[in-house]
Amino acid sequence: MNIPTVIFFLNILTLLTSCNGQTTTQSENSANSTSIGDTVNELGKDIALVYQDKKDNYWFASKNDGVYKYDEKKIIHFTTKDGLTSNSIGEIREDKSGNIYFITDNGICQFNGTTFKTLKEKVGVDDDWKLNPNDIWFKSSEYDGFVYRYDGENLLKLQVPKIKTGEEYISKHPNYANPYAIFCIYKDSKENVWFGTATLGAFRYNGKSFDWITEDDVTELHDGPANGVRSILEDKNGDFWFNSAYRYTIYDTNSMPNNQQDKSTFYKRTKSIGSLDGSKNNDFTEYLSITKDNNNDLWFVPYDTGVWKYDGIKITHYPVQINSKEIKLFSIYKDNKGTLWLRTLEYGLWKFNGEAFVKFKM
Repeated sequence: MNIPTVIFFLNILTLLTSCNGQTTTQSENSANSTSIGDTVNELGKDIALVYQDKKDNYWFASKNDGVYKYDEKKIIHFTTKDGLTSNSIGEIREDKSGNIYFITDNGICQFNGTTFKTLKEKVGVDDDWKLNPNDIWFKSSEYDGFVYRYDGENLLKLQVPKIKTGEEYISKHPNYANPYAIFCIYKDSKENVWFGTATLGAFRYNGKSFDWITEDDVTELHDGPANGVRSILEDKNGDFWFNSAYRYTIYDTNSMPNNQQDKSTFYKRTKSIGSLDGSKNNDFTEYLSITKDNNNDLWFVPYDTGVWKYDGIKITHYPVQINSKEIKLFSIYKDNKGTLWLRTLEYGLWKFNGEAFVKFKM
């Protein structure tokens, strides 16, 4: 892929600001609930991330000022004085029990609705690669080729399995960033876990095998900076998208004989939508993030060309501008109500009002 120079700076920014999370589960009806956090009248500055939990509470994460919980009645502000290990929040996750996890730059914490608890990591071995339905997975903030699996008791640090392509890349580029670094984690409809890497494409873990997609449109084995696989999505047809113009039909290797588990039976690659801007001569504009709305339409976020919707037939462009100039976008998120949110690099959160994306204000 041809990667714009500006993506290099995005990668550096991600390395500097990415964090490991802390978790909170809200027990609002508990008589014994401990009151922590400060009730405030508004959100602070530098809000960079939004997440809506199973109880429809919104969590707004700041780059340097902790996290805010909003239940559409009041705002509660949590910082290190309440138990967060850092006020820099990079990602928010939730397990099936309703615990919320805040990934900070100083460890992963669990918040059970009353107190924050720092999760202590344990070095895992190959046998610790397992696929249990209640596990929650985290990427490493160090971008060091490790991932974390939390089984409710142990936070296991697991090394990404090595492949020939990766070892050859390291040999050729010993001073480059780790090609096994994990940029995103995605669980599909069959409960398989997918991992997007910095350079080597994407792979699926199905509990038995690691199945890699190393096609040229997904990998970035060239000299120079790489964007990496930062977003994975399964669409309404069960096909997968990995930051490129191609969609992938995936087959279940668990049901195949071992001697047939090659890439020709693992997946089929199809060029689907071409370039976002309709040009006949250019490939699809590479994107950073993708989601699907309640109508199963796909929404793509490139770096600096606005937002693009694909309904399976046509492509619609939604500019995201300040003073008639496109701003730089990082990711797109759909909340429980189907509302679309944008995470930007410099201008906070934006929200879709049904016709356009507008800067979010409470």
